[in-house]
Amino acid sequence: MEAPLLKLFDSHCHLDDAAFAADRSEVLQRAHQAGVLQMVVPAYRASYWARLQSLCASGPNLHPAYGIHPGFVTEDADRDLRRLEAYLPEAVAIGEIGLDHWPGAPDLALQQRFLTQQLAMAQAAGLPVILHARHAVEDVLLTLRRFPGVRGVVHSFAGSDVQARQLIGLGFLLGFGGAVTYPRARRLRALVSGLPATAILLETDAPYQPLWGHPGERNEPALLAEILNTVAGLRGESARDLAAITTANARTLFSISAQEQPA
Repeated sequence: MEAPLLKLFDSHCHLDDAAFAADRSEVLQRAHQAGVLQMVVPAYRASYWARLQSLCASGPNLHPAYGIHPGFVTEDADRDLRRLEAYLPEAVAIGEIGLDHWPGAPDLALQQRFLTQQLAMAQAAGLPVILHARHAVEDVLLTLRRFPGVRGVVHSFAGSDVQARQLIGLGFLLGFGGAVTYPRARRLRALVSGLPATAILLETDAPYQPLWGHPGERNEPALLAEILNTVAGLRGESARDLAAITTANARTLFSISAQEQPA
């Protein structure tokens, strides 16, 4: 197979999701043809850890992160935290973890307890974290200040410029995906245009968060190239240069070496 022109890294995609069960091989092939050579696949609930482990063991380009998403914390899930430790030796990060203030989300005190415990695990293991912070960036920031030295990425970042700079100052990167492709997302597009490139990761969150121009479609990693082109255009940079920087950012954060094999 001819080598792709760009070398992209999807820093957040749920390739283990059942939405890809019927055509996962074809999805991976399209991703490679689009230049997406490596992906981090974060877990979001304990019942999916085994399938994620099996998927990522099938190829060198898929890298697992294990964690308990704030949307799936429960009073009786402490046993899952104990199970999580067994998965950490093969993980590139702990995630997807965090806080979610969306209506209907679990009790905030319970979310906070699970976030704190998983940040402590990351600190002890020396692993980065993948953070979910829907309408909760400020509370996530306050929590992170209690764990000096922990680094990571805030996935699907939608906070303010001030919050972005504070997170960067703490050693965090910011992930941008399909939302930035929407012309009406003016505040987000202005934000991404002014950040240092060394603080940016690109992601699809596939199969979720469809891009502008793809209404109702399943998202997939091959579309990362469209996100790259949008962000590069907003920043007035070449897509090739931004691809190289964001891929290097991801490899450094997750301690992953380059891989050129077909997915």
